[in-house]
Amino acid sequence: MKRRPPVDWDRIKRQLAAAEDALAKGFAPTPERRREILHARARALARVPATPVRAADGIDVIEFMLAQERYAFAAACVREVQPLKDLTGVPCTPRHVSGIINAHGRILTVIDLKKFFELTDSGLSDLNKVIVLQHRDVAFGILADSIVGAAWVPLADLQASLPTLTGIRAEYLKGITSQRVIVLDAIKLLTDAALTVDEEVTPAG
Repeated sequence: MKRRPPVDWDRIKRQLAAAEDALAKGFAPTPERRREILHARARALARVPATPVRAADGIDVIEFMLAQERYAFAAACVREVQPLKDLTGVPCTPRHVSGIINAHGRILTVIDLKKFFELTDSGLSDLNKVIVLQHRDVAFGILADSIVGAAWVPLADLQASLPTLTGIRAEYLKGITSQRVIVLDAIKLLTDAALTVDEEVTPAG
């Protein structure tokens, strides 16, 4: 029986190395192709992905119409929205106090912002909605012509004011959007002593 010659491992390793080198050279891109690849990478890196907007960069608001203008309150201060019904007038109260309503066993003052802001009547107005605002234990209703709906407003979109926005409204302004929505400071309204008239009702029984 013939004996097999010993395996020349060094020669095999050299052959494998030569084959790998040949394969690498075969798949190496041409200079033109290399430039295309580099340009494509540069374009991809230039496309900086948009930074996702965080909730802290904007506020959820409830928009409403009042005397042909669009207003909004931060949704965090809106407890509910309901149709205006069973409004009871209260004598000897400021002219901006339209009356009181019973909201789930709690008597709430209802405020007419048109009168509070001393706005002149412009066009038809149909105050048939009540936006109930609440901050901590203080709550009252705000009259509105209609509810536009919920929206999200980036803080960067809010302007400090407009030259045409003067008078008492400017004191309660949180900002104005690029769509001319007047965002009011609900907390400032709720903490104003001139507007806070609210009491609890104990059900009979």
